[in-house]
Amino acid sequence: MTLKVGIVGVGNIGSIHASVYKDNPETEIVAVCDIVKEKADAAAAKFGGTAFYSVEEMLSSNIQLDLVSVCTKGEENGSEHFAPTMELLKAGIPVLGEKPISNNIDEGKQMVELAKKNNVPYAVNLNHRFTPAAERAKSWLESGRLGKIHMINMRMWINNPVESSPWFHLRALHPHSFDVIRYFCGDVKRVAAFMMKGEGREIWSNAQVILEFENGSIGNLVGSYDAGASYGLELCEVVGSKGRFVLEDACEHLTFYPRNSIETEKFSYLGGMRSFPETFKSRINSFVDQLASSVTYDRVDGSGEDALKAQLIIEAAIKSWETGTIVDLKEVGLISGGVK
Repeated sequence: MTLKVGIVGVGNIGSIHASVYKDNPETEIVAVCDIVKEKADAAAAKFGGTAFYSVEEMLSSNIQLDLVSVCTKGEENGSEHFAPTMELLKAGIPVLGEKPISNNIDEGKQMVELAKKNNVPYAVNLNHRFTPAAERAKSWLESGRLGKIHMINMRMWINNPVESSPWFHLRALHPHSFDVIRYFCGDVKRVAAFMMKGEGREIWSNAQVILEFENGSIGNLVGSYDAGASYGLELCEVVGSKGRFVLEDACEHLTFYPRNSIETEKFSYLGGMRSFPETFKSRINSFVDQLASSVTYDRVDGSGEDALKAQLIIEAAIKSWETGTIVDLKEVGLISGGVK
């Protein structure tokens, strides 16, 4: 069965989503929607489907929609996701949203809770986990190859000169970082954060976040919007009682280091994935495959709930820096309702 797809917000990221759907034989673009008429019209001409200028108009047309990507943006790249996502979930339509789930935790909770209430699959584009290299590393963890997990060291940084809110760097970039961290090490219990402003900057463009996990392991994130192109995008190191792995730039290189041997095992470009932009295809097609197999809302990989949990860690880091304290996610009430 071919899934009928719509895209809400057809700027740069929305166009990437549209390109993936256009190339997937299991999907057909039937609707593109943007409040800027010229963008919607241009997207319809390029990718196919009918142009709409509001979600309300699109839903009122009674067009069949099996999946909608919400690729809006807004303040801290997340303030415009809530309204269209809620409209679509109320209509019972599965949604693949962009990260962050929202820059407002209450809005994020409402979206997750509505998806659960209506039993609607709701995913977020947490694409860094959707790589053959990340999946191989995850299989090592699950098989016990690393033994008991001791720690994780995560680094993610880019050069982004944009001056927005004080927390733009944290809320816009690090949903990815903390999702990868949770993917490998589970839920976070306590958070402590330190931040600094780069030269001439008004936002907290550099951060060091220290983590304690529910399973007793520890870790940290180094993040920056002041990095150079030669620095690379990210590096993730997970250390266990039997060995460690290092995953470079999401998909390019994965190396296993046994604890009691000097022999290493290295993979480059697993599955033929060469660079980060290819992760969009992998992530979007994964959700398409899940919908085609009739996935239930509570079995979605990279779900809205996963995205909300990553965002909760960010808010705990902000609170830690503001108050100079170690923040327990449960004690401060950041985790409540259906998100535990």
